[in-house]
Order: sequence, then structure tokens, then C-alpha cells
Amino acid sequence: MASLLCCVAERARRTRSLATKIAVTGLLLSTVGAAPASAQNQARPPQAGSAAQTTAAQNAALQNGATSHAVPANLTAPFAPLDAKAQAQLSAMLHAWETQSKGTKTLECRFQRWHYDLFAAPAGVHATKCQGEIKYAAPDRGLFKVDQKLTFDGMKDEKPQYSEKPGQFGEHWVCNGEELLEFDHSKKECRIQQLPPEMRGKKIFESPLPFVFNLDAKQIVERYWVRQVQAPKEGMILIEAYPKRQEDRSQYKLVQIALNEKTYMPEALLMYAPNFNIKTAPRWDHYEFVDVKRNSISQGLFDRFMKNFIDEKPPSDWKVFQNSYQPQEPKQMASQGDAENSLY
Repeated sequence: MASLLCCVAERARRTRSLATKIAVTGLLLSTVGAAPASAQNQARPPQAGSAAQTTAAQNAALQNGATSHAVPANLTAPFAPLDAKAQAQLSAMLHAWETQSKGTKTLECRFQRWHYDLFAAPAGVHATKCQGEIKYAAPDRGLFKVDQKLTFDGMKDEKPQYSEKPGQFGEHWVCNGEELLEFDHSKKECRIQQLPPEMRGKKIFESPLPFVFNLDAKQIVERYWVRQVQAPKEGMILIEAYPKRQEDRSQYKLVQIALNEKTYMPEALLMYAPNFNIKTAPRWDHYEFVDVKRNSISQGLFDRFMKNFIDEKPPSDWKVFQNSYQPQEPKQMASQGDAENSLY
């Protein structure tokens, strides 16, 4: 899948992309367990036009389918303040979601990911499709691995054609609580980065979205402009989250999450690139999850099997590079007013 990050120097790219993988995996692990959307009805980009038209298009898509933490002073909410009734409804929903998400010790699933880029494939056709696995063990062990990556080759008889490209592999990384391991299958190399104490434990999965495992409703509203919008069908809760913090804004511009109204389990997730613009940068991702297993390991066997739950060793014939984790300052983003005007 094409990366959400801009092309930069290789060394800077590795550091930033690894942080992005951790962040995205944290978000995904908080949203698995949903009934998968149909792969035949993929998300379509918001169309140019009014905000109402854009929201309608996004709703239809969902139906189918160590840096500074300060919030820039010039940012304002991308939507009008919620009235008292809407705010009370949002608060109740977030607390109910928080209650539901507590208690995850292990989680594993298979995933599919469709990446859309209107410069790489026609409208309504994904540019790449990946499938792989995600694993998590509380409080700070995780794995994200793409097993297969298909790339758009063009149209034939009005049908999109895809194939695996030799030497092209998807992301594969592991966090063991003290180290981050990034596996480069094309070069048979593994880069191991030592984590500083302040990034160990649960904090490694807190960036950029704290929707991870044990959702904190208070932290959500501190870090994001959140609102509940009209869902495209009955029985669904539709949430939009716009990041306030600079480091979060450098990872994505907007996340849309659809929850089951009764269980608060997510049913769809769309993530828009940090520089998303329907005309100049039309890129976003659509995720689905299958074979979800939460707390499948009994408490009595938990410690015994944790060592084998996540494989963290590269093959013996690979080159291994070790260094300390050096997160980069995110690039300066446009003001919220500019971002809102350029989103669509």
C-alpha cells in the first residue's frame, strides 16, 4: 500500500513511518471485532462541494463499507460548538465506549486494507490491497504484519487488474515493550530501536489516538475535536475525530469510526492522509477485520504462552542494526482554518 507519508530522505522516512505504523496499529486494535463491510462496496472520497454534501458522501462510504504535546494556539474547532443536548449525548456515548473497551489482555485478528489514491487508480478503485495480521498483549507488546500486497495494474474489460510485485513487501514491525523492531523483507534487514523509559509501557500505544484497548473518554476530548454525526443506517453510531495536537495532525487529518449502537464495537474505519485534499492529495485508507480473538488465552496460561504469542526475532541470515529511538518533530501544519478550507 502506498504510504500516507510524503517522500522524504530515507533515514527520516524510516523513523517517521515506524512511528506511524505504531500509531495506526493502536487505532486499529481499538476498532477490531466489527462485522466486516463488503469488499465490493469500498469507500469513495468526499466530493467537492458543501460540507453537507461531503458528510453525506462519507456516511454512504461508511455504510458500505517524543514531540511537543501542545495544541497550537491558532487552531479552532473545524465545526460549530455542540449544543447542550448533542454534548450530553456525545459524553454518554464516549463513557459507554470506554466501559466496553476495558479489560483487553490479548487481541489478535486478520485484516484487509484498501488504499485509495485518485492519482494511482480511477475513482472507486483501490490502488493497493493488503492483508495481514495484528496482535497485541497488554500492556505494550504488539505486532503489525502485511502478508500480501496487491497493486493496481490497470483496467481490462472495464475491470481493475492487480498483481503482486516482486521485491515489494508490506509493513512488518514488532514492539516488545523495550524495543521496536522493523523488518525489511526486501533487504533482509531488521532495525532494532531501543525505547526510552518514557515511551515504554502503555504510552507506546497512546500516539496518536488514545482509542487503544482502554479508551479514556476524558483524554479523547482533550486531544480531539469529536462529534457524533448522522449515521447512514439505523443501529449505527458515526463519530468524526479531528486531531488537535501537532504530532497527531502530522499523521492524519480526520478519522471516521462507525460503532454498533448496542455493543459499541466498530463496524468501519476510514483514515484520511494528513494532507488529504480531494483535488491535490486524494488519499485515504479503509480497514476491515476478520477472525478477531479477544482474551483468547486463559489467565492461567497467560504468562506461559506470552513468550510465543508474538515472534520478535529476525531470521538468522538477516542483517541486524541497533540504535536508540529518535522520534522526529512533525512538520509545521497549516492553521485549522486553512486545513478546513482545503480538506475537500
